[in-house]
Parts: sequence; C-alpha cells; structure tokens
Amino acid sequence: MGITISLYHLLLFIALIPNFTSSQILFQGFNWESWKKEGGWYNFLRNSIPELASSGITHVWLPPPSHSLSEGPQGFLPGRLYDLNASKYGNQDELKRLTKAFHDKGIQCISDIVINHRCAEKKDSRGVWSIFEGGTPDDRLDWGPSFICSDDTRYCDGNGNPDTGTGFDGAPDIDHTNLRVQRELSDWMNWLKTEIGFAGWRFDFARGYCPTFTKKYMQNTRPSFAVGEIWNSLAYGSDGKPVYNQDGHRREIVRWIEAAGGGVTAFDFTTKGILQTAIQGELWRLKDANGGPPGVIGLRPGNGVTFIDNHDTGSTQNLWPFPSDKVMQGYVYILTHPGIPSVFYDHFFDWGLKEGISILIAIRYRNGIRPTSSVRILASDADLYVAAIDEKIIAKIGPRYEVGNLVPPTFQLATSGNDYAVWEKKKFSGKMIITESEKE
Repeated sequence: MGITISLYHLLLFIALIPNFTSSQILFQGFNWESWKKEGGWYNFLRNSIPELASSGITHVWLPPPSHSLSEGPQGFLPGRLYDLNASKYGNQDELKRLTKAFHDKGIQCISDIVINHRCAEKKDSRGVWSIFEGGTPDDRLDWGPSFICSDDTRYCDGNGNPDTGTGFDGAPDIDHTNLRVQRELSDWMNWLKTEIGFAGWRFDFARGYCPTFTKKYMQNTRPSFAVGEIWNSLAYGSDGKPVYNQDGHRREIVRWIEAAGGGVTAFDFTTKGILQTAIQGELWRLKDANGGPPGVIGLRPGNGVTFIDNHDTGSTQNLWPFPSDKVMQGYVYILTHPGIPSVFYDHFFDWGLKEGISILIAIRYRNGIRPTSSVRILASDADLYVAAIDEKIIAKIGPRYEVGNLVPPTFQLATSGNDYAVWEKKKFSGKMIITESEKE
C-alpha cells in the first residue's frame, strides 16, 4: 500500500512539472479594449488562428471568460463564474468554437483565472454586497459573507479567516482557507477544461492568496501549463531609476514558484523592468553580479515567462510600458534567451511587428532554444549587449554597430533590424560550410 501511494505521488509530481525540454511560445490574445469589438472578440480572434499557428505560437492566453460587473467589462471583477454567456467577449458557444479552432491547429488555450476576489450578486441582511451566485440552477459557488476574508471589513461578517496574501481593494477578498471554496473553485476550473476546452491557467493577482493554495488548485486541476502574476515594484534609487541589483525582486517571484509546488510558471516582471530600463542606454544592467541574466530567468529559467507588455503595462492602460521605439529589441532578447516568451497581441497585429517576431520565433525553433537554454554574455556595455545562447545563436541589441570579434566566422547573420541582429551557426556538410544563402 505504501509503495502504491508513493508511486502515485511521484507520478503526480512529474505531471505537474512544466515540460522544460520543449520550446513554448505564449501569445496574449487580447488587450484592454478587446471587449468592445463589434461582433464579439471570440469570433474576431478566430480569424487570426491560421497566422498564429504558422508563426509557431503554442499557447494562447484568453481573457477571463465569466460574467463580470459592468464597472469591469474586461472580466477582472467576476461574479457568476459559471455564467459565460454574460461575458463582453462573446457567449459560451462562441468561446467553445474558439478553443476548438485553436486546438485543431495545435494551440492550447489558457484561461485567465480571477479567483483572488469576487463580486457579489446581492446585498445581505446588513445591506452589504456579500451574497454570491455561481450562475447555475444549483448552489455551486453560491456563497455568503462567511466566505470573505475576515480582515476585508467592508464586506465580511467576521466569520471568515484572515487573508493569506495581499489585500485587493476593488472587490471582496475570498477566503481560500475555506474547504468549500477550494473544492468548488477546483470543480469550476475542471469544468472549464472538460466543457469549454481550456488546457491551463493564468492566475490573476496571484499574490493575493498564499501560494500553497495555488499548489492545491494545480494539483486538483492538473493544467498542461499555468502562469502566475506576481507583480511587485522593483527597488528604486534616489535618481528614480531601478537599482542595479534586483535580486530581492526576482527571488520573491522564485519563492512563490517554489511554494506553489514548482509546477507553475510566473511572469518575469524582473526581466521586464530591467530590460526596459537597460534598453535606454544602460545595457550593462543585463548582466548580473554572477555574469548571468538578472531576472527570474537567471535563477529558474524554465519557470520564467518573459514578456514586453500586457493589457496592464501596455495597451490603453500603459501602467508600465516598454519604450515604444525599442520594442523589437525587447523581443530579440526574450525570443532568443531562456524562459518562456510571451508575445502581446498589440505588438504582433497592431504595431506591424508580426513578420519580425515570426522570424525570431523561427530562429528559436530552428536552433532548439528551450526554456532552460544556457546563456554566455559576451558584452554588456552601455550601448551594446551580446550573448550566445546554447552556443547555437548569438543575439545583439544596442546602437553600437561594430561587435569586433565577438561573432566567430562560423556564424552567419539570421536577421537584423534597427539596433539588433541575430546570428546562427553555419551548417556543415562534410568539410564544407553551407550557408542558407548558398542553398538558394
């Protein structure tokens, strides 16, 4: 009996560990304004599937699918979680057609899961908005004020438990220590898998509750891919710029990953913050004190999801945007380096960068660059950054044109643009070096 139990836990552990040997490309399939699309975003996005598939996208992150308050039409103030017909992006049948169309092209759909907080359907006897409805004829996800964290004093009745994470001011914080909460949220997520066609999760505001609960939801739903949003401020100096050493920032994200069981990834906000500062004439920031990448990908690359912007940092919110004239240099970095790169809808389709990004993805695939690939930084000066990845490709960003002898003659130019270039090893046939141009 003991051997059987041990084998079960071993197999479960293996199932929850991300596939670090394959190259994954995440695509954020919406922005802050997508809910306004005439005819529905789900229907509109379905037309983009052939282009995304041909570009090498493996996973698409879709917006929160449930009913949400009118004050939060983007989906991040959810109420009736099972009610997918009230979404501003489209109805349940349209969403199912979308996930199936992606699946038919080999692309897995990731649902944005907003479970830190929830909006009530009715007021209780105190006149407080604290009566929740799940959106089904039965009592699934029908909760009362005792399901709210006790320190969320605007809504709770004092019978819940204290919040296990960072508080959220926009809606009642849900008590994840409650076993019914854990069970019914897990059931809902599994319903999104079996009934709607989702394969994984993006955990919104994941620092709002203890990562041990993320671990439980991972174990209970067994997604093929999951990523958490742990967005905290970088450390800043008196000059208003990020300090050079952001080790504390990235280690906080790594601690969350480990406490959540190690089978979930996290957005590498450290790399984003450093990269968008470094790209403005301070590329020396891209090498940490140990000679490696300074973000999460320098510590746990297989668990770090790198990105340039998303619906919060960019889009029409622009809360923390990447310099707009240097976005392609940013993509050169994340699409050649370890980690799991994420491509933003706006950049791919609206900014005219589809071709350049697709070329970089093709180079990544062609050379077998993986989430855990090695990096050897060859130069990290103010105006020049050069790195060899797996000794198969060499990436350069920065305005300095001359790279000296940093690129050996056994490498050839694969792509280049404004202040960036990527080289890959020439292919050998016997004693002769055959370049791609010679093949043509």
